[in-house]
Amino acid sequence: MAAKFLSLACIRNESGFGDLSPRPHYPSMPKYPKGASSSNAEGSEAKALFSVTGMTCSACAGSVEKAVKRLPGIKEAVVDVLNNRALVMFYPSFVNAETIRETIEDVGFQATLVEDDMNEISTSSQVALATEEAQVHYDPKECGTDNSMRMIENSLQALPGVQDIDIDAELKKFSLSYKPDMTGPRNFIQVIESTGSGRFKAMIFPEGGGRESHRKEEIKQYYRSFLWSLVFTIPVFLTSMVFMYIPGLKHGMDTKVVNMLTTGEIIRWVLSTPVQFIIGRRFYTGSYKALRHGSANMDVLIALGTNAAYFYSVYSVLRAATSPDFKATDFFETSAMLISFILLGKYLEVLAKGKTSEAIAKLMDLSPDTAILLTLDNGGNVIREEEIDSRLIQKNDMIKIIPGAKVASDGFVIWGQSHVNESMITGEAQPVAKRKGDAVIGGTVNENGVLHIKATRVGSESALSQIVRLVESAQMAKAPVQKFADRISKFFVPLVIILSFSTWLAWFLAGKFSGYPKSWIPSSMDSFQLALQFGISVMVIACPCALGLATPTAVMVGTGVGASQGVLIKGGQALESAHKVNCIVFDKTGTLTIGKPVVVNTRLLKTMVLREFYELVAATEVNSEHPVAKAIVEYAKKFREDEENPAWPEAQDFKSITGHGVKAIVRNKELIVGNKSLMLEENISIPVDAEEILEETEGLAQTGILIAIDGELVGVLAISDPLKPGAGEVISILKSMKVRSIMVTGDNWGTANSIAKEVGIDTIIAEAKPEHKAEKVKELQASGYIVAMVGDGINDSPALVAADVGMAIGAGTDIAIEAADIVLMKSNLEDVITAIDLSRKTFLRIRLNYFWALGYNLVGIPIAAGVLFPFTGFRLPPWIAGAAMAASSVSVVCCSLLLKYYKRPQRLDHLEIRGITVA
Repeated sequence: MAAKFLSLACIRNESGFGDLSPRPHYPSMPKYPKGASSSNAEGSEAKALFSVTGMTCSACAGSVEKAVKRLPGIKEAVVDVLNNRALVMFYPSFVNAETIRETIEDVGFQATLVEDDMNEISTSSQVALATEEAQVHYDPKECGTDNSMRMIENSLQALPGVQDIDIDAELKKFSLSYKPDMTGPRNFIQVIESTGSGRFKAMIFPEGGGRESHRKEEIKQYYRSFLWSLVFTIPVFLTSMVFMYIPGLKHGMDTKVVNMLTTGEIIRWVLSTPVQFIIGRRFYTGSYKALRHGSANMDVLIALGTNAAYFYSVYSVLRAATSPDFKATDFFETSAMLISFILLGKYLEVLAKGKTSEAIAKLMDLSPDTAILLTLDNGGNVIREEEIDSRLIQKNDMIKIIPGAKVASDGFVIWGQSHVNESMITGEAQPVAKRKGDAVIGGTVNENGVLHIKATRVGSESALSQIVRLVESAQMAKAPVQKFADRISKFFVPLVIILSFSTWLAWFLAGKFSGYPKSWIPSSMDSFQLALQFGISVMVIACPCALGLATPTAVMVGTGVGASQGVLIKGGQALESAHKVNCIVFDKTGTLTIGKPVVVNTRLLKTMVLREFYELVAATEVNSEHPVAKAIVEYAKKFREDEENPAWPEAQDFKSITGHGVKAIVRNKELIVGNKSLMLEENISIPVDAEEILEETEGLAQTGILIAIDGELVGVLAISDPLKPGAGEVISILKSMKVRSIMVTGDNWGTANSIAKEVGIDTIIAEAKPEHKAEKVKELQASGYIVAMVGDGINDSPALVAADVGMAIGAGTDIAIEAADIVLMKSNLEDVITAIDLSRKTFLRIRLNYFWALGYNLVGIPIAAGVLFPFTGFRLPPWIAGAAMAASSVSVVCCSLLLKYYKRPQRLDHLEIRGITVA
């Protein structure tokens, strides 16, 4: 039984309410590369998620990642600059979370450990611990601090299922580890409110939390900074660029105050100083932090460029103030306008980056705010209805879902009939009929009938929470192509600084030694000042951020779009591999076929009572999880219609032979149920009439199952599993996309050939065990193919892992499939095409982003350096260069955002698959 973690808090009844906020735990680490293992000799591992504020570009993320990885005991560290997060996997015996947090802060960024999102993972355990968070604030004066908290702790500890309680006095909260099958947050609230004669009150803490509020605060900060910079920059711009053309104002601006120092120069100096040192302080702190740790980022370029303009201007006006004949030329407007345009660009960038993660926000909004909790008597009759916060639902609660309401929790129907719209979770367009015993998914919408459901998976265990975690994890996982940008960013800033200095030096020396005509120099400058402007322009036009944003923004939008269409892509690695796929290996059962086989014919070779025959066969097959076994057991129930859940005879010495069949002893008779090869292995002869029945069955694309009792073949069952609607059209579309299709199955060759011929697949591998499927995948890879394996995620796990891209199809609510790179929520084969097409479109967008980011720098830097100036007289003032730099980052993010309007291939619009019918 998995434990869950919860943090609680209390306050006095008189002073207000406490907080109790369940939230899903942090996403799992990005998937390991193919063939890698998460187990190791180090023992236990732990994960910690940190909120990291202050990062502005990929260079910042790189410096954090580099510093953390230097620590002993770090297995993996991933930094997400878009969402200001760092996810670290480490060995607690070598390092702890607090040390990691301090290391991040030493790099120069504020780091907060998301404590509730931390859990230890034992390498010997296969059960992942789910986590939830609830934070409780209390008034120490009102609560009586230690005594009250100890009293509440003792009361909570007495609850069955509570495993551990930790009190954080500084944060004023309880953290509980508990078993969800035995207790839950509603019980904790009741205990708190009944402790101390009702002095305390507890309630759910409003969701929304840290990351979104930080993003909003970051947007506000940039907006405020930009507005304040405008307050000072506009007058600076007017005094330097506009007033000089208005006679009366020009005279006032040119009035000398001390020696050659004018009123206009003093005004510009005074107004630009707050922009440079107060509003632009963030660039100084960012530069200091980066340089202190041996790296350089965009802040360094901005600080150097604006400082060069500002301090040269200061030198110029001071010299004018002390000289009777030196006429100053200042660049105060350059530094002020440069900072203003960069702040505008940053504001637009964080605004656009926020839109890249809208998919997660929309998913999280699917949960209803409230739920109707039912109380039943011993006879199962409803005796009470109560509206509660949906986050207080506990496992095994009975919940009422009225028409038009959202399903409050994962569970199954115990009463009622209705249709449920599951499109927001699975992407399935048509409402799905629900009746007693059917599963429902939290966040979906009940359409026309009242349902009573029993909650089975709540909080962080729910399908919706798993999807959110999977998408979050995907958005943190770097695509291999990102390494290209990471390599460039290491050398980019130092190279730009060298180019900037070289540009200034070349123009300065050319001017000093008459390398160009004096007429080239503007009347308001000398050769030094012209060279300085070129040098500053080179420094501020270069944009490392655009390169750093090219991949993660596209991956974030692409995975979000996929999630909205029921295609869950586990990160950049999966996206990059999927767009290269040129060969797809399809499993047959449940992938190309509907996956619900039925018995369509029974042929007995010996005289037997059919009821007795099926009792023996069902008793053998009831122990198997294979779809064919379930079909046989379901068919056998027809001979026991007098019983709703018939009890089959006991099977002894049951043995499952993977890919072949099963064996067991039932009523002292040895039964073998399976395919032809199993019979031959067991030395059971197959008579001619049985061979003919098998051939006839396989010709009808049915599966022949042989039954032997005590070493003698007694019957043949024909099992039919119809093809999914539109399977042939999907294979045809894949051919047009230049993707080869192969079918692999454990079924016999006759059935496999019939199915393959019907869908249009030329290459078939039949009678294959799970390990043979993986071997075939490896053979195709050795032949040069980029292989995707499409299976149901159960028997196909070895092949899913071996393939370049593993696609688990028809996952439904069971989306936590570790073996797959892409999880297809529906059973529709068309989603295979959607997944490949979306990955291709996403990578086209990444290529466009890189083309723009690299092209911008390769073209912009030479223009800023003045290569066009000798021929056209065109030069790029530094403030325009800064504006161009800011625009380049925004344009990359906006280019990625265009993926939000992704449409699947038009041919799929003519192939509308609804369950098992074709429109």
